[in-house]
Formats: sequence, C-alpha cells, structure tokens
Amino acid sequence: MIIEAPKIKGIKATLDRLDEAASSLGFVRWQWEYYRATYDFKYEDPSTGEDYYLRVNARVESGKLESPYAVLRLEDAYVGKATFPHGLDYNAPIPEAVLKTSKQKLQELERRLSA
Repeated sequence: MIIEAPKIKGIKATLDRLDEAASSLGFVRWQWEYYRATYDFKYEDPSTGEDYYLRVNARVESGKLESPYAVLRLEDAYVGKATFPHGLDYNAPIPEAVLKTSKQKLQELERRLSA
C-alpha cells in the first residue's frame, strides 16, 4: 500500500544525513545499489504478532551511493505485510495502528530532513 505523504516525496539529502535521520527513527537501509536505496522500518503488531514494514525508496540525484556526499531524492513510501520466507505483501490489509505509526514516522523523517 502506498502511503500518501506528499511532504516527504521529493526531499533531497546527502546519504550521510539521510542515514543518520532514518536510523535515529528506527529505519534500516536494507537494499541498496549504486543508484537507489530503500529504508525500512519494522512494525510488530502486538495484537496479532505479525510484522509489517514501512519502506521509503530513494534514488541518487548526484554521486554514487557509497559516497556519504551522494545526494538522494526520496520517492514513494509503502507499507507491506511480511510474508514467509521473505518478501512483502503490499496488497494485504494494513491495521489502523500500523498506518498511524507509519504516518508519524514519515512526518518525523520529513521534519528532521527539512530542519
């Protein structure tokens, strides 16, 4: 499920600044290659024991991703339910608590990157 977060989409930041802001909020940079990266936040639903991930995509605007000075532009944010053995189901119903937490995380990420 795509989360409508127009304020976060399009924000640009250097890799080191984005890594610092995202990791301070519990995000982990998982998938990455020379021109793109994803930042994932794991949410464990206490009522069901199921895991959900908030994923923010980023693309390199200038430089290469291994450089802390590379500039990345944030793209869409998604929420998906973790599936076994691995993967995310973006079409699964997302509990309201997961959506609320996801939107709060995105707002805080936007605030930290815009400051």
